[in-house]
Amino acid sequence: MAEREYIDFASVRDLLLEANERRSELSYEQQMALGHAEWAASANRGGIKTDPEVFSTLRDTLMENEKLSAHPEICAKLAELNPMAVADVRVIIASKRIAMDTSEIEEIVNIIRQHVL
Repeated sequence: MAEREYIDFASVRDLLLEANERRSELSYEQQMALGHAEWAASANRGGIKTDPEVFSTLRDTLMENEKLSAHPEICAKLAELNPMAVADVRVIIASKRIAMDTSEIEEIVNIIRQHVL
């Protein structure tokens, strides 16, 4: 099975804008995806604007965590959403039932803060 590549909403937005410039027209689905990507990459969602470089470095840093390294999709989601509270991280890691105590989650929040703020 091929390895998946996870990208942020800002990259999706940029790719769709480039496609729109090349073709001068996007399909209805692409227009809807562009609208969503523009909103999701802006500060209107969560108060933090998405930056592709920050996303990549944060995702890679989170992949170094022993418990998160087996779940690249969770690392990508954490890097995209930038949760700043322990409860928010718990919600994200609960989908894969990753067992982490509060101190480990606080460490993840500190890593996110270092990259984002």
